[in-house]
Amino acid sequence: MKKIILALFVGFLGTQSMFAQTTSCPCCSVEHQAFDFWVGSWEVQNPDGNVVGTNTIEKIEGGCALQENWLNATGKVTGRSLNFYNSQTGNWEQLWVDNSGSVLKLKGNRIKNQMILTSDPFKRADGNSYVNRITWTSNEDGTVRQLWEVLSGTKVVTVAFDGLYKKIKE
Repeated sequence: MKKIILALFVGFLGTQSMFAQTTSCPCCSVEHQAFDFWVGSWEVQNPDGNVVGTNTIEKIEGGCALQENWLNATGKVTGRSLNFYNSQTGNWEQLWVDNSGSVLKLKGNRIKNQMILTSDPFKRADGNSYVNRITWTSNEDGTVRQLWEVLSGTKVVTVAFDGLYKKIKE
């Protein structure tokens, strides 16, 4: 009887050891790392080269999420986003909230060197349906371009934000 209990116990430990090895890094997949090009401390410039703010993106929760901390150049507008790969849906998701009360929910995936996230359709006062699309492009020189477009169907009707992220040297 003691041998049976010992064998079961050793088997249990072996199973736990295998389980621990497979879950020691639950967010280390290629999909979970697809947005890592955005991680860092950044100075953000508009297309004219003027600094519009700073942004710090860091990996949190054991690498399972990215947290964004935005501060505009005047120091008056702040915002945060939580970004994560949802393995249940197969999409990256973002939830943005800022100090003006604006909220934006996005989802999508990386295609080549771009992370492309879109909102669900929404209606404006004109009664038409629109979608927010934000594209982050990882450039060869280490910069990242963030382009926020508002679409009606496939037509871009507004560019809400166009920023070039340049790493802040630490």
